[in-house]
Amino acid sequence: MDLRFLRLLSLALGLAVLAGCTTPEARIRRNPELFGSLTTEQQDLIRRGQVAVGFTAEMVRLALGEPDRLATRRDADGTSEVWHYVTYELPTGSPLYRGWYHRYYMWRDPLYPWYLDSDTRRERERFSVVFREGTVTALEHERPN
Repeated sequence: MDLRFLRLLSLALGLAVLAGCTTPEARIRRNPELFGSLTTEQQDLIRRGQVAVGFTAEMVRLALGEPDRLATRRDADGTSEVWHYVTYELPTGSPLYRGWYHRYYMWRDPLYPWYLDSDTRRERERFSVVFREGTVTALEHERPN
């Protein structure tokens, strides 16, 4: 078999598996107790992959999954933890992939497509969640052009 075909097949299978792992619905199925304890408004936001000020870290994980990057922020009000969600794209702006799961599989799958870790890719932050004492205190969204 052609190596290119194997790479494409690996990518297709990996994306199919990851799609099931990275949706709010899949995360809700894995944690029905937490989801069931939330208000209807909170459940609706999580189903849509959205978060709000006042959410806990567990609620954010249900809605958005694991962050791509973590940071600590210190200011006059104290210390905050910032979760960053990023996307990777070509220099033309076309998306390549996003998410923590891709970083995990890239190092473990010899057939993982080479272009996903290309030197020409750009990282763009699309969303940040700021926590103070375990609760969301601020949200930062990417602005559309």
